[in-house]
Order: sequence, then C-alpha cells, then structure tokens
Amino acid sequence: MIHGVTPVLGVSDSKAAEEFYCGKLGFELQFAYRPFRDHDDPYHMGVKRDDAVMRVSSFSGDGVPKTGVIVWTDDVDSLHEEFVSKGVEIDTRPIDQVWGLREMHVRDADDNKLTFAQALQTE
Repeated sequence: MIHGVTPVLGVSDSKAAEEFYCGKLGFELQFAYRPFRDHDDPYHMGVKRDDAVMRVSSFSGDGVPKTGVIVWTDDVDSLHEEFVSKGVEIDTRPIDQVWGLREMHVRDADDNKLTFAQALQTE
C-alpha cells in the first residue's frame, strides 16, 4: 500500500530556501540536517504546512533545480493574500483553469515552481 509521495526540491542556498519556505510561505521546519557544523551547505530540511510535506536539499543529487510541485489547498485566494502581504513574488495570480482547478504559481530562488491549486466546484 502506498501512503504518499514526498517531493525533494533541489536548491543552491539553504539559508535563502529556509527563509522562503518557512518565513514567507508559512511552512514549519520539521528537521534540518547539516553534516558540517562550519558550513551552511550541504543541507537537507523537511518542511510541513497543514498536510503538505516537502523536503528541500542542497545536497548534490537530491532533487533537481527547476522542478515543480502541486500543493493542494481549499482556498488559493487566501494564500495569495497571505503571500503578497509577506512580499512573495507571485508568478501567476489565482486563475480558474479549463481543467477544473483554480491555480496560483510561485517560484523560489532556484526557479522551482510551486503550483497552489484548489478544485473548482462542478455543477
């Protein structure tokens, strides 16, 4: 039985990534692994917000920069307001898509694309 999938996003600057995901997007740092005490990188962290879980890593081979993930939500518009108030640059404002989702796109400093999506009500 499969219980879920956890994406790993590759980043080049762990401090900037932690500030973006935890400080701006509101994810909670679950754990951080730094093998070298005197260096910020390489670095592997787990972040969580509500039921969404991701890993963010600057280890070579962990994740590939310019990856995309979909983060499911019940209210894209509320997240949009929250992110704008925190200075997050929005790549695509919330928009209803023909495939039945309302989506907003955000990119991190390494050009990873985060799609925040909610299902549209069908009649």
